[in-house]
Amino acid sequence: MKTKRTIKTVIIITLAVILTTVSAVGIYAYILFGDKVSAAGSVKKLEDGLYYMEYSGDYGFEEFLGNGGASSENEMASYLISFMSGGFAEGEAEEVSLDFGCSTLTTDTPSGTVMGRNFDWEPGKDGAVMIIHTKPSDGFESYSTTYLDFLGFGEGFAPEEFNEKYMSIAGVYVPLDGINEKGLCVADLLSGDTDTTNQQTDKTDLTTTSAIRLLLDKASTVEEAVDMLSQYDMHSSIGTSHHLAISDASGKSVVVEYIDDVMVVTETSAVTNHYLSEGKKYGIGNEESHRRFEKLLNIKPRISDKEDMKDCLNSVSYENITKWSIVYNLDEKSLDFCFDRNFTNPYTFNID
Repeated sequence: MKTKRTIKTVIIITLAVILTTVSAVGIYAYILFGDKVSAAGSVKKLEDGLYYMEYSGDYGFEEFLGNGGASSENEMASYLISFMSGGFAEGEAEEVSLDFGCSTLTTDTPSGTVMGRNFDWEPGKDGAVMIIHTKPSDGFESYSTTYLDFLGFGEGFAPEEFNEKYMSIAGVYVPLDGINEKGLCVADLLSGDTDTTNQQTDKTDLTTTSAIRLLLDKASTVEEAVDMLSQYDMHSSIGTSHHLAISDASGKSVVVEYIDDVMVVTETSAVTNHYLSEGKKYGIGNEESHRRFEKLLNIKPRISDKEDMKDCLNSVSYENITKWSIVYNLDEKSLDFCFDRNFTNPYTFNID
């Protein structure tokens, strides 16, 4: 059904060091950790395996870019640990073996442009999912989703206590999909092989997930997003190939792929897990990816509202594999989040 991937996730924060640091700074704790502590305090459990967090204020992304970004999860982890500990701590990395494949589809409806997204995961993996609502000091408000196993805190990690809630702030830098206040949507999908992207110029470095954070914070349209990506050096986040499905409120939809470290943009309404760019890699990916792709395109003409999109996503979802599905309305700046294939009782969020 999906090609097996080994994903090197390396964001790991030493909890004892952070807690010691928070205690040590005493009266300066609020100045150094106020926004972070508020974000940790906002974490709530929606149901088993699903959590929600709000982060308002400065989560250090401008500083991250100003410092040159990161060309690997190790580098991003080092920055995050420094930021979250107020500059007093350093961290190490660990590896986690993971597997996923996904589907997206964008189409116009009478109620606006809608984008549907399935996130598929390795059978038997029951890691926690977090919906993150961000209101950055210098950027656009957005909603995004992350899989907390990506943070590398160990199998079974869940933000139940304050310690774990504080650690989960790192998820702000690891969005896998999202929508911002301008109606721009971005989703990360595997693209069909294990070739990694490692652009090497003098530009600021981004990993795949930090690129999604950049676009959600800064881009209003597909055109802006593509132009923005061209100004950075891209590096594969998880030791494999990726492509980004990007759509905006005008109805424009593209996939951004990297072929031999060259960014290629292709207009398409559907994206699964094979290459869509014309050239030597066109079509590379497994048969299941092609099957889902064709099915999405066949259903697209019959989608007239978000309920039809939910039915479409359900038709290409898998029991014990599809961990979440989202229907975004890019005009209304809203999303229906369906956890674990529960398409009848979604969590609905709106950006004012």
